[in-house]
Amino acid sequence: MRPDAAVNADLPALAALDASARALIAERAMRVKAPAASFVFQTGEHARAYLLVVSGSVRVQRLGETGREIVLYRVEAGESCVLTTAGLLSGGTYEAEARTEGEVEALALPADVFHTLLDENASFRNFVFRGFSQRLADLLLLVEEVAFGKLDVRLAEWLVRFAPAEGPLAVTHQALASELGTAREVVSRQLKEFERRGWVQLGRGHIEIVNQAALCDLVTDAGGPGRSS
Repeated sequence: MRPDAAVNADLPALAALDASARALIAERAMRVKAPAASFVFQTGEHARAYLLVVSGSVRVQRLGETGREIVLYRVEAGESCVLTTAGLLSGGTYEAEARTEGEVEALALPADVFHTLLDENASFRNFVFRGFSQRLADLLLLVEEVAFGKLDVRLAEWLVRFAPAEGPLAVTHQALASELGTAREVVSRQLKEFERRGWVQLGRGHIEIVNQAALCDLVTDAGGPGRSS
């Protein structure tokens, strides 16, 4: 198998690139693996490489001065990180941190190769900025949800989306607060209300979905669902 064919097999999204771009990526990109719960980057660091996730998921989150966290987005297979792209373009530092959710495999394209391709290859430039604009739209939607969205609807949507086919959902109130960009106490109050209505049953470190249809109805009535990642 040719090196560029191997790259295409790992990342089908790169099939849109022309042959010269795929060949350079195959030649210069490094395959990296990171174990679960490891940092990909931290606040204040400089972007050193353009990362394309092959498998697994990376959670990008922002920690506020009060200690509250908010999950900005996840980078999954075939995707890149908008903050990394922004850092490579501007030379600035990360304003958030990223950690792996489970083992992650990725291709790391050195910064000099990234800039060469961006300057000289239209197909790569279109690929980068298409992903950048899509993620930026997601971030704007997140801002809108946090600023104006009703927490009960957002919480119900999250529970429905991540509910397992069988058994309880293993998640803490603090983790949910980080996902939704609010305080743990606010999430706990809303979950207690869901439990009072008979929609969920709360346990230590897990939530049992008792009436998923009611949660879905809440989201539908509010005009959901919201963002997809």
